[in-house]
Amino acid sequence: DLLARGKFVPVVNADKRGAIAIWQLLLDSALDQARLKEFCDRLPLICRSYPAPQAKKASPFRLDLPTATEALVRNFLETLVDAQVRSITHSHELSENTPLSKDLPLREWFDALGAPDPHFESTPTGVVRLNDAINTWTAPLQNLADTVEGFRTCFSLVPPPTGTLNWTLKYGLQAIDDGDIKIEAETIWQHPTDSFTHQNREIESPQETLLGGLGRATRLYEPIKQTLTEQSPTECVLDPIEAYQFIKASAWRLQDSGFGVVLPDNLVDPSKVGASRLGLQISATAPPQQQRLGLQSLLNFKWDLSVGGQVLTKAEFEELITQGTPLVEINGQWIELRPQDVRAAKEFFEKRKGQTKLSVEEALRISTGDNQLIDKLPVVKFDASGKLDELMTTMTTGNEGLSAIAEPEGFEGQLRPYQAKGVSWLSFLEQWGLGACLADDMGLGKTIQLIAFLLHLKQEKALGGPVLLVCPTSVLSNWQREVKKFGPRLNTLIYHGDKRPKGSALVKATEKIDLMITSYTLVQRDLKDLKKVTWRGMVLDEAQNIKNPAAKQSLAVREVESEFRIALTGTPVENRLSELWAIMDFLNPGYLGPLNFFKRRFATPIEKYGDTDSLKTLRSLVQPFILRRLKTDRTIIQDLPEKQEMTVFCGLTAEQAQLYQKLVDETLGDIDEATGVQRRGMILALLVKLKQICNHPAQFLKQESLGKYRRSGKLQRLDEMLEEVIAEGDRALIFTQFAEWGKLLSTHLEHRLGTQTQFLYGSTPQAKRDEMVDRFQLDPNGPKIFILSLKAGGVGLNLTRANHVFHFDRWWNPAVENQATDRAFRIGQSKNVQVHKFVTTGTLEERINDMINSKKALAEQVVGAGEQWLTELDTDALRNLLLLDRDAVIDES
Repeated sequence: DLLARGKFVPVVNADKRGAIAIWQLLLDSALDQARLKEFCDRLPLICRSYPAPQAKKASPFRLDLPTATEALVRNFLETLVDAQVRSITHSHELSENTPLSKDLPLREWFDALGAPDPHFESTPTGVVRLNDAINTWTAPLQNLADTVEGFRTCFSLVPPPTGTLNWTLKYGLQAIDDGDIKIEAETIWQHPTDSFTHQNREIESPQETLLGGLGRATRLYEPIKQTLTEQSPTECVLDPIEAYQFIKASAWRLQDSGFGVVLPDNLVDPSKVGASRLGLQISATAPPQQQRLGLQSLLNFKWDLSVGGQVLTKAEFEELITQGTPLVEINGQWIELRPQDVRAAKEFFEKRKGQTKLSVEEALRISTGDNQLIDKLPVVKFDASGKLDELMTTMTTGNEGLSAIAEPEGFEGQLRPYQAKGVSWLSFLEQWGLGACLADDMGLGKTIQLIAFLLHLKQEKALGGPVLLVCPTSVLSNWQREVKKFGPRLNTLIYHGDKRPKGSALVKATEKIDLMITSYTLVQRDLKDLKKVTWRGMVLDEAQNIKNPAAKQSLAVREVESEFRIALTGTPVENRLSELWAIMDFLNPGYLGPLNFFKRRFATPIEKYGDTDSLKTLRSLVQPFILRRLKTDRTIIQDLPEKQEMTVFCGLTAEQAQLYQKLVDETLGDIDEATGVQRRGMILALLVKLKQICNHPAQFLKQESLGKYRRSGKLQRLDEMLEEVIAEGDRALIFTQFAEWGKLLSTHLEHRLGTQTQFLYGSTPQAKRDEMVDRFQLDPNGPKIFILSLKAGGVGLNLTRANHVFHFDRWWNPAVENQATDRAFRIGQSKNVQVHKFVTTGTLEERINDMINSKKALAEQVVGAGEQWLTELDTDALRNLLLLDRDAVIDES
């Protein structure tokens, strides 16, 4: 910022070798002084304890005290600025047109200002004369020494008395380190002394300080000059236009040059004092005859033109602007009339009798701060009443104002307090026809809350039609069991299998049910039939399944019409903000705009540039529709044990290292020559093979058995850890993304540990899956080790019998891994859960693990898809990622 504002000057100095040309910092403004002080205050003690080089004869026991903070910070800033300016100056011949001078070594000085070595040839007399010339040249600069002690010339802009037009710019002195300590010019001229004490501060040469400052200020603000002909100048009179120009153009220039400037409070930054601007006051209510409202529902409203909190008629507005001044007095305070606001107000009065409308969505945007303009006029005040006030209050403050719902009739169980709040929140948004995303952490009971919500609608006789619930195929049975357990009064149909009803048979079947459960695959396949049914509501479980908005199943679920929509997901954002858009666009179509607009407005600024303002706006927009509670929050749930996560680093065996290196060497050359889709496909194939090698050579070589014991560093460590787990009487889940490896691992562990294991993967029949879950959860003598395919077993299962979770190979997606972990870390778990994430050192697994740990913040802020992001790396970056660190190879000797 200092470089951009040109806050540096060239000076001459001297050391033992002679004259030197340096670029000196100019920290003369109050802003820069405040920044310097804050940085100095925040500098950690460790940064001040760096030992200075010691003389040869210095005592080895010498201990230097911490260095002064300001000296260190200044040295750092000066070094950076000097180097930057010197590098730029080096490419410009400053001395090219400079006349030679016997007395002043100007050319030598100029050359040295752009040279790596700042020294230049000059006589001592030449240095003195050059220094005097530079001092004369820089004399107009305010406070070149940029000290924080003392006083500086200050200008206070005073509004005119009521009934007059001219403003007054009063002169005075102001303490550099405390803007509240000021003394007016009249007082200074009344005390012609060498020193003056004010508020326990001593001012040296007050009249000379004031007059010198006024002289320097004339180069920045011309009207001051005419007052310097007076013997004791105290103020400058400005007409309204001059006062406006001072506020807009001159005040900041004076401040940046080290002068003090005091403006009327609401004219410092009018945008921060919304009510003082010319704009609209809006009062809105919901139509009384309309029971259900949606985002596009139109409101009854009244709006008026307002400025400074005063409503203006058209005549009063015209009288105001006929004054011809941009600064006007309203109710005792001075207001800036912005030209764009005046133009918009004129248009407003011309079209006021037109068909201007206000929807619930627009009202919500105004209350959340996303859109503060209507008809190009700022909304300076917004009042909602009746049902609309209830909506706005609840939407902007979360569910805090909602009372918890009691267990509805037919609910078999007891809702925890936060679950009852969740049901109230779902019910509230349903009454308004607004889509809701219940994004509670895995294990907090989203399923239970939805069942209670449906029973509540049934109890209130507000169900009135079937609700379609869409979920992954793997959890169909789980939903069926949960509904039967907690809401047996809900008439439920599982829409799955060859015998499912079609066409008119489906329409007829849905007339008798409350809830129909189906899969994403079947919604896409049977879309025409499903669209024939009049659905009361639609619920997406594991809603991250529609995170790709262009995928067929994402498009299909959007085509099914229903009165309300709900999304259940523990991960509303996994990798990209476009995933959040996909869920929100399903819930409330059009609310976040088209996808291309959303990317320009939010995704790119936030993901690429870290734009905190865009992030804040996006959060305020989506927060009303997303309810997210974390199970690590003790205010939400107190009876869930701790989750301990640890990374288990494993070395490669010599065989693994040889296979790894050979594969990388053979493949990278071909990848470098390929382009587009072919290149991305080759990279993905390489990553899969490298992960297989990191798991075990037998998996990569497609061998039917694991062979001798010590072929894999990972497997050795897993065996050791599982022996301890079994010895302690604990149970474990092991996740892998490779079905073939799961089968090999299951056989190996049964032989190695002498214990039974289970392996669940995508091809496991539903009945077998249910049997395996029941056996693991309920059978005291059942298998203590449950191996699961990450995709097939990572969602929808309750496996709280396990208190150890092993991620044997990594999916490189924290959200997906956390979902899998939550099979054990959820309500019903009575032990601490230990999560072990395996990483082979010296390989791409370790480097990607480090990259993931540095990118975890995105999902947490707003509320990479697998390996896809890696395919965009160039060959050099890919080579660095895949490079094998030989030091990590296990020495078998």
